[in-house]
Amino acid sequence: MSEQETLMGIANRRQGPALPSLDEAALLASAARAIEAWELDAKGFSLVSHSENIVFRVDTVGGQSFVLRFHRPGYHTLEELHGEFQWTAALNRSGIGAPVPRYTRNEEAFVCLDLTELSQTRFVSLVEWVEGTAMATLIEEEPSRSDLVKYFHRTGQTAARIHNQSAAWSVPPGFARHSFDADGLVGREPFWGPFWQQSKLTAAERRQIIFARDQIYRVLTDYGKHRETYSLIHADLHPGNLIVTDDHLHIIDFDDCGFGWHLYELAVAISYYQDSPYYDAIQEAIVAGYRTERRLSDQDVDLIPLFVLIRSMVSLGWIEQRPELDSSHKLPVLIERSCVQSRALFGSC
Repeated sequence: MSEQETLMGIANRRQGPALPSLDEAALLASAARAIEAWELDAKGFSLVSHSENIVFRVDTVGGQSFVLRFHRPGYHTLEELHGEFQWTAALNRSGIGAPVPRYTRNEEAFVCLDLTELSQTRFVSLVEWVEGTAMATLIEEEPSRSDLVKYFHRTGQTAARIHNQSAAWSVPPGFARHSFDADGLVGREPFWGPFWQQSKLTAAERRQIIFARDQIYRVLTDYGKHRETYSLIHADLHPGNLIVTDDHLHIIDFDDCGFGWHLYELAVAISYYQDSPYYDAIQEAIVAGYRTERRLSDQDVDLIPLFVLIRSMVSLGWIEQRPELDSSHKLPVLIERSCVQSRALFGSC
């Protein structure tokens, strides 16, 4: 959920072409219609992102601001959407800054809205806006080695605190959320789609990726889903989803959160920075930060490159399933990384 105004630049890089003004006007009209379910005196709406989710900032007469999200149809069931809010509420109770929902006048977390301009029906939710600066923006402004080490050390600490909470949390009855386990990541029907069927792969690349998928499945199955290493994770904890306000850190975009390996959490956070000349220092920093809050063995650390590879591979499926977002420019790098890294780990097929 790239909902924060400070993340507009990041959201624009992730989404497709800009909306025509007529479409934007229609969407803003839909936002004004949707907000009627909440007891708010709204005075202004601005479109923040039109990507998987359609996201608006809502400003009120009283000076409050909120994030209004039109959820991507078909990605989550209503039960799974409730699961996201159940977990973020638990994280907030434990002192970890996460989105705070605002309920409708009927005490509902989600409303169902017909979007005639898109010929869709979507669930809509509202959470409190948090002012601050995305950590990714701070990194872009201060890309030195020392600053990167500082930011990723803090990211590691945050990940460990999330995992401390989730590993100890007893999920409530009826809780539903997807799983990024062996089947969810690299099984026959992975959550983000069959990445080995990516249309831009050559025959040789496809063979290599299928070979790697099979090896990875065996490694993950042997690794197991123990509470020390596997629980609810954010699953998209990169610096674009960390909002910094003075000494406080707030986490946004729990759209992908689900059950998964803690190492996948760390791999997602650093995978965006693989081209940085300080990538090794970034990995060392996130591990060091994590270890200040939670145990992480050397054997686990040795598996981080495997999970970085997994992130590249599953992203091929994510892009293939979302052609409307026009992310095809990312494919050459993702394909090359998937092939090169899998050969380094497993050899050639």
